[in-house]
Amino acid sequence: MARKSPLFTAKSPAISPSFFAIFLMSLLSLTSPAVSGHDYADALHKSILFFEGQRSGKLPPDQRVRWRGDSALHDGATAGVDLTGGYYDAGDNVKFGFPMAFTATLLSWSVIDFGRSMGGEVRNAVRAVRWAAEYLLKATATPGVVYVQVGDPYSDHNCWERPEDMDTLRTVYKIDWSHPGSDVAGETAAALAAASIVFRSRDPAFSHLLLDRAVKVFEFADKHRGAYSASLSHAVCPFYCDVNGYQDELLWGAAWLHKASRRREYREYIVKNEVVLRAGETINEFGWDNKHAGINVLISKEVLMGKADDLRSFQNNADDFICSILPGISHPQVQYSPGGLIFKAGGSNMQHVTSLSFLLLAYSNYLSHSNHIVPCGDRSASPALLKRLAKRQVDYILGDNPMRMSYMVGYGERYPQRIHHRGSSLPSVRAHPAHIGCKAGSRYYLSPNPNPNVLVGAVVGGPNSSDSFPDSRPFFQESEPTTYINAPLVGLLGYFSAHP
Repeated sequence: MARKSPLFTAKSPAISPSFFAIFLMSLLSLTSPAVSGHDYADALHKSILFFEGQRSGKLPPDQRVRWRGDSALHDGATAGVDLTGGYYDAGDNVKFGFPMAFTATLLSWSVIDFGRSMGGEVRNAVRAVRWAAEYLLKATATPGVVYVQVGDPYSDHNCWERPEDMDTLRTVYKIDWSHPGSDVAGETAAALAAASIVFRSRDPAFSHLLLDRAVKVFEFADKHRGAYSASLSHAVCPFYCDVNGYQDELLWGAAWLHKASRRREYREYIVKNEVVLRAGETINEFGWDNKHAGINVLISKEVLMGKADDLRSFQNNADDFICSILPGISHPQVQYSPGGLIFKAGGSNMQHVTSLSFLLLAYSNYLSHSNHIVPCGDRSASPALLKRLAKRQVDYILGDNPMRMSYMVGYGERYPQRIHHRGSSLPSVRAHPAHIGCKAGSRYYLSPNPNPNVLVGAVVGGPNSSDSFPDSRPFFQESEPTTYINAPLVGLLGYFSAHP
């Protein structure tokens, strides 16, 4: 089961006089001795393949993860709608709309910014985007309604069973005008808008459909404001409860709609609502709940290119974000493990590693193209420095760490064998055609044996603050993979596969 990290409030970073020297020393010491080179192209291939292992619904003939089968083929039937498809968010069998939409947005952003570096793998990345986008179109097909979850999480988490065997409640949850959810609706609008850019030249008709739907969903999110965890607290909390508030998702949705449509109304919305929707808060947080750092980096591209001086405050916030996460700066919310991994309090730390590293790389590219650097007190950080830090985090994930373990399943000689994932840990339907009931799966959950099905490409929650990792299913915060860990990693690996 997935878990939320706590809310952080960022303050201005304190920079020591010896910042630059400390920073360089920190960058060089972010590790035990490195593994000799990484095959980023292979890691990219595997990171995308993971999403096929997370598919729900009727699997296509070209499905490559062959130990998976069709599942949840009647999702939505109890509400009279078709909600088949989409992704299971993690090691459970619930379809949570909030993290799924964020996953779609980051997969799209990965393709938009780094697709040209992905070689032949860009086709598979685009297929991963489409699988999510087609589901989000189903979830938003009824005007004024967004279906935000399929599956009762308490019923699901009380069982350990394959998605193909699911007999738990497939309850459908929705938001509407009387039960608002501007956070999940805003993120869904962002995902649809971002995906429309991916398909603009690849499939213009599909792209137009996505953008048109994004406009309608955003209008609904903005007109009927409220947090979905207030409307649906019994279903979404504590799993994907909106701790941060819905304001950032409205700005995030508007930013992606402006990028996708170039309509001035969305730029005016951003300028008008910057203060009201708290754009400058929690500058060093980015994930499925908190979009602030992502908003600032995304909008900064136009500012750096000299096209949006009225949005310069977003670039200032992006600069502050960069300064707050650099090694050598004292900041209470962003720490580094002794082995050099970005570490934030809360569960599934690797979600922070991949999403913040993605922003480092994206911002580095924006700075490079506009010939800018980031001022941090009396020092500065160059685009090359940001790339090196992002690459260092990727290398840690792939095996340059004190455990000498790759945290991507199936990559390298040593990787997690007992991940917290139902389908991976239970025998496949091909190997064991008979039904495995809710509680019958418990013996597989508690078994010390490796998972029988290798979920290639899955990146787990990762080691603790001391760089140690218990390769054990019950330690779900460390051993559970999620789609929103992998989504930004696709972009990172795409870039480094072409620029090692």
